Amino acid sequence: MARWCYRHRLVVLLLWVGALLGLGFAGSAAGTNYADTFTLPNTDSTRAYDLMEKAFPERSGDTDTVVWKVDDGSVRDDSVRSRIEPALEEIGRMKGVGDVSSPYAAQGATQISENGRIAYAQVTFTEQANGVPKELVQDVVDTSQDAERAGLQVELGGQAITRIQEPPTGIAEMVGIMAAAVVLFLAFGSLFAMLLPLVVAIAALGTGLMATSLLSHVTDVPEVAPLLGSLIGLGVGIDYALFIVTRHRRGILRGMKPEESAVTALNTSGRAVLFAGGTVCIALAGMLVMNMRFLDGVVVATSLTVVLSVLAATTLLPALLGLLGMRVLSRKQRRRLAATGPEPAEASGLAARWSMYVQKRPRSIAAGALVVMVILALPVLSIRLGATDQGNHKDSTTTRQAYDLLAEGFGPGFNGPLQVVVDGGDTDALVSTIRSTEGVAQVAAAPPSQGVTVIQVVPTTSPQSEKTDQLIDRLRDDVIPESGTEAHVGGVTAVFKDFAAVTGDRLPYFVAAIITLGFLLLMVAFRSLVVPLTAALMNLIAAAASFGVLVAIFQWGWGTGLLGLGKEGPITAFLPVIMLSLLFGLSMDYQVFLVSRMHEEWVHTKDNARAVRVGLAETSRVINCAALIMICVFSAFVLSGDMEGAMAGIGLAAAVALDAFILRTALVPAAMHLLGNSNWWLPAGLEKRLPHLAVEPREEEVSEPHARVADADGGSTVIHGFVRTPDGAPVEGAALTLLSKGGRQLDRVTSLADGSYIVSVPSAGSYLLAVTAAEHPSRARHVMVGAEPLVYDVELAEDEVDAVN
Repeated sequence: MARWCYRHRLVVLLLWVGALLGLGFAGSAAGTNYADTFTLPNTDSTRAYDLMEKAFPERSGDTDTVVWKVDDGSVRDDSVRSRIEPALEEIGRMKGVGDVSSPYAAQGATQISENGRIAYAQVTFTEQANGVPKELVQDVVDTSQDAERAGLQVELGGQAITRIQEPPTGIAEMVGIMAAAVVLFLAFGSLFAMLLPLVVAIAALGTGLMATSLLSHVTDVPEVAPLLGSLIGLGVGIDYALFIVTRHRRGILRGMKPEESAVTALNTSGRAVLFAGGTVCIALAGMLVMNMRFLDGVVVATSLTVVLSVLAATTLLPALLGLLGMRVLSRKQRRRLAATGPEPAEASGLAARWSMYVQKRPRSIAAGALVVMVILALPVLSIRLGATDQGNHKDSTTTRQAYDLLAEGFGPGFNGPLQVVVDGGDTDALVSTIRSTEGVAQVAAAPPSQGVTVIQVVPTTSPQSEKTDQLIDRLRDDVIPESGTEAHVGGVTAVFKDFAAVTGDRLPYFVAAIITLGFLLLMVAFRSLVVPLTAALMNLIAAAASFGVLVAIFQWGWGTGLLGLGKEGPITAFLPVIMLSLLFGLSMDYQVFLVSRMHEEWVHTKDNARAVRVGLAETSRVINCAALIMICVFSAFVLSGDMEGAMAGIGLAAAVALDAFILRTALVPAAMHLLGNSNWWLPAGLEKRLPHLAVEPREEEVSEPHARVADADGGSTVIHGFVRTPDGAPVEGAALTLLSKGGRQLDRVTSLADGSYIVSVPSAGSYLLAVTAAEHPSRARHVMVGAEPLVYDVELAEDEVDAVN
């Protein structure tokens, strides 16, 4: 497929452009129909909601609040009424506004605070918040705040009002893309190479978001789903393309033609991308075991974006590689390739030095990395799940100021009232009992409908307070059962409390499921019990540390001012499930990329120390670059204007940073050095029963033979001979590197004083032998090895490496 896409690149490009335009047109015509469905089966709040829906089916449309406060006097003063009442009347006449309940009406006395300085009016739209036009909401805000004067403050709160405070759509995505572009340019040094991952990610993200908007008309998709889809889609889309482009560039630099290099890159790194994308989708699908309708839409949106990211990386990317050809390299690289020929694969620089350092001091590095992770994980012991509301918005927002004014005038519990829904029974006695219950500020019963009565209960504490949770438990466990009345406690605060409780109860099963799945996948891929067990432990450590960072920032409030976030509060109840799914998938990506190279070296040499050292040296740069891109993309979602998006962005950025820079770069290789050969232990009986799953295929043979010997099937053998100058003088200290066709280093030796060398060959086949020596240009030549040792003398001339035999 990669070769077809490369050769038919214009067709592939037209198909992707057509998909983007078609989905964009359909999405614009259909609009969106996102719905936040928090109902949970078999919970008390759900039973309360079902009774209310049965008794009051006419209640629809979003209800927002206009709040005003006077510094002196009373809101009943004529000077205040003469400014507020005309504004409320004008709002009531706006198309799309169903009703406005004014405190100046006959039934509005309860809408004025006891001291008379704060009052509120409720504006009920004809549509839910997502369906209310932003122009209408802005007109309501402008009309209300035009009534302000010195000494009269007017603020607005509600879901519809929140929508117009959000930054323009795409700001977070654009900042993330720009940051990723800088990292890619520094990594590649080429404008065209930098653009490739960005174009692929944007194409996948665009089709994913538009497809998600269309799916919102078919199934319940929460409003936060496209934001999370953007977050994960940008991250994996850029990373997957980065892995393939890096492999492609490496192939060209080592002498392969662009088409063959692209095909090899897709047949190796592309297969790893398929494996990685599949594990991310499986991890996301693990959320379905939570049996929460709210998460179903999140699974659909994020999984769809990941699938399209993989599809773009395996179809659109080879087409783009075909368009660019050699221009995927920088001009400097192209000039050097033409002047000096292919370059050998040899890990050098900081990555190689760090790998050697880890090998020499595995105990101290493992201990240091573990201490850092444990310290960061400590705050997770005090994690409290709940929900964010407008009280967590920035101080400067009108929604936050309206929230604070209502709390000041009517008590902190006014922003999150409870609804005790009674199905028949003695309502008066229950109201009296609730009124005398500790933690209750106000109680009022609405007129019954179809035998159902709703009792509005205002707590003395805020919706996010632990005391409010205790009041809900007190009502459910003691007050209502003792009254002998069938009643259920509902309302937004109760729904989120139940959501957090159900999440906490089911989370251990979810974690066990995804950890077990990861263990089985890695065991099959790497034929080991210890490697997947190490990966499972690392995933748990990374999750604990990243949640510790979340608690410190969002629950304790450390750094919220610096990051420009709102007030601290509980961690959103659904976030642990989503973050664990994404973290599991991303960790698997890095683990597969790191350990697959170690496993390959182990298969060839059976030397664990060398396998770990070479694997870390050759993959750490790409892993760190990919992680840096993800950190930039995820961190940019602080600018999304959505508290859940900011939490997910910061949490995932912290998780990726800790995973890539501490776990995969330090703790994992240090632990593997300490474990030694036991890393690769697998019982013989289990080895026979496990299916074979190759993350990357065996290298194909080169069709054109160089220094060919008789073909034969065989096991490991050697290439040996002498390195000489054209006049026959031996070359001492020449570095000879044996590479697979895809550019993997299989063995590396140095010629002796007489110029002799021996390199180990894993099996018969075609290989690349690269030679470098002081005062001689680097050269490489394909060799074909059979069952017997190959005698291959190398002559180092000024223009090429040639075979004497």
